[in-house]
Amino acid sequence: MLEERKKIILLKVLVGSNAHGLADKNSDKDYRGVFVYQTKDILSLGFKYKATDWIEGEEDNTTWELGHFLMLATKCNPTILEVFKAPIIEVNDDGLVLRDLFPYVWNTEDTFNAFVGYGLNQRKKFLDDKDKRRDKYGVAYIRTLYALIDLFEDKDFSVEIKDPKVKELLSRYKKGNYSMGEVIDMAEKLTMIAYKLKETCNQKTFVPKIDEFLLQMREKYWEF
Repeated sequence: MLEERKKIILLKVLVGSNAHGLADKNSDKDYRGVFVYQTKDILSLGFKYKATDWIEGEEDNTTWELGHFLMLATKCNPTILEVFKAPIIEVNDDGLVLRDLFPYVWNTEDTFNAFVGYGLNQRKKFLDDKDKRRDKYGVAYIRTLYALIDLFEDKDFSVEIKDPKVKELLSRYKKGNYSMGEVIDMAEKLTMIAYKLKETCNQKTFVPKIDEFLLQMREKYWEF
């Protein structure tokens, strides 16, 4: 069993249907966050780096250690990128600076691959329906592709679904009012739109800026 180490939460955000604006009376609250260990612990002999903490229950809460989180952010995973944009529940000054790194962490090619790949994973769950949550996976599949399109068009995206037509569509899907073919056809259409936008979106990850912030944090949180 890993020894429990001191840590400080830099950022905690609300995710899931409550953040997307699609919550109903049965919706749980889900959170994600970023924490730091003492740097002196990380550098100590025998330190076992627990990069992710996950608590599941009435409230799901997933947190990542800062260095691991930033590495994942450069891979452009949609689950990670949402943390930069989701409603803030708890934050300190360094967490706010972390959020400002968003333009530097993502790049066009990896974002396309990560978002489309995430969508295909949701598609498989949607089609298989092994855990009887087809509606949830259908919503996640389409919502992720809309977020990708927004990101390529504006170099930004909102976790909350603000377009009334998109919100109406996803609310209908969440209630089970769709055909499977409709969802698949919509996903194919959105994927093609994103693919075309990718050709004119020239976003690059800027690692020096990310490294500069991480080193500052390691120095600041040497001990607490």
